[in-house]
Amino acid sequence: MTTVFANKALLASGWEDDVRLHIADGQIARLETAAGVEAGDIEVGFVIPGLCNAHSHAFQRALAGHTEQRSPAGRDNFWTWRERMYALAGRVDADALTAIARQVYCEMLVSGYTSVVEFHYLHRDPFDPDASDTMFNAISTAAADSGIRLTYVPVHYERAGFEKSGPEDHQRSFVQPVEEFLAHHARAVACAAPTTTVGIGAHSLRAVSPESLQQIAGLANDSVVPMHLHIAEQQAEVEQCQAAYGQRPVEWLLDNFELRGNWCLVHATHINSKEISALAKTNAVVVLCPSTEANLGDGLFPLHEFLSQDGRIAIGSDSHVSINPFEELRWLEYGQRLATQSRNVASLRDCHVGSELFLRALDGGAAASGQANSRIEVGAAADFVVLSDDDPMFSGHNDDSRLDALVFSGYPLPVERVMVNGRWCVVNATHLQRDTARKAYSDTIARIGDFR
Repeated sequence: MTTVFANKALLASGWEDDVRLHIADGQIARLETAAGVEAGDIEVGFVIPGLCNAHSHAFQRALAGHTEQRSPAGRDNFWTWRERMYALAGRVDADALTAIARQVYCEMLVSGYTSVVEFHYLHRDPFDPDASDTMFNAISTAAADSGIRLTYVPVHYERAGFEKSGPEDHQRSFVQPVEEFLAHHARAVACAAPTTTVGIGAHSLRAVSPESLQQIAGLANDSVVPMHLHIAEQQAEVEQCQAAYGQRPVEWLLDNFELRGNWCLVHATHINSKEISALAKTNAVVVLCPSTEANLGDGLFPLHEFLSQDGRIAIGSDSHVSINPFEELRWLEYGQRLATQSRNVASLRDCHVGSELFLRALDGGAAASGQANSRIEVGAAADFVVLSDDDPMFSGHNDDSRLDALVFSGYPLPVERVMVNGRWCVVNATHLQRDTARKAYSDTIARIGDFR
């Protein structure tokens, strides 16, 4: 039994003073408020629930900073970036993926994420394509080493576009026949660790046929597991879908599939008012990745309109150009302010924008990761973040504005400790595996060479 005494904690009921958390078997076994410090307590400052990083391509961490120079064509976009990403993917074997994912998961924990949804389509080691499940094992090992709670989402990928029946050469390591893909999913479920949830996904409408998507969606709905897919990220994708299917991507998906609360649409950037209204009614989650969407020039999701119809959102760091959940929330709001020339756009339920965005992302992330409960309460998983209560960031703030300070003060993060499943992963603002992870990552980047 571990006991943690917090000066303040953000519980399911709101902020409470002098909270003692009794941790046993990875869960919050008992909780006391207005308590006093007792011998053996670990005394900490502010405790908040950890957020879920609801969309991750771990291997792309190695690409960060390597695509920021203008190409000879003189105008770059998502599609030119994608060619660089393919070059990296073709050099990442299972050992490299383990080291890269371990590093990025450690970085997530230090920044205040406690769980991650890994949207995984690197199914074959490019240097050992006949090896079975080694890339999944790499992700699992990295999650176990870092301590992060993992939702593994194997992603089906079968073609290069709406009008193409197969992949291009640089996509072949992503591709499996749908029967082989479903067999891989079954094996992942059978061998998943206790802190791993297995969802399922399709890369996008352009990369998966309607027939295959029906099989994948049927499994997701029957098993009630998270069902993830990219959709409407780029305007070109919308135009291609209209040409092939006669409808916009989200419109077509809503007309042909039964979306439920376990569905997670990633990006959905280019979506109109009709699609917004229909999507909000399904209770599906839209996973937004502001730092990546900005880096790639995707566009801005119509956040206010979606939230005003009680749409659900989660956040993710996607390509990992930034690994900071509070920065994602800040830029989610800032993008809307720039587009509307107004302030406090996301404050529909709570006049404090930071509180509203944090709690919406907390609940949406739980749904996206397949977790029953993301709050700090008895019976919930012991996944939480400790913030330094003497950090200048919080000076002058109270219970109402504390999360506003966390989201909108762009200072170094005051993350002191992080616990996942009752185990400390971060202590004194340092991940316990920091040095090992950094060395392995650095050696790996040197080994895989110039992928630019």
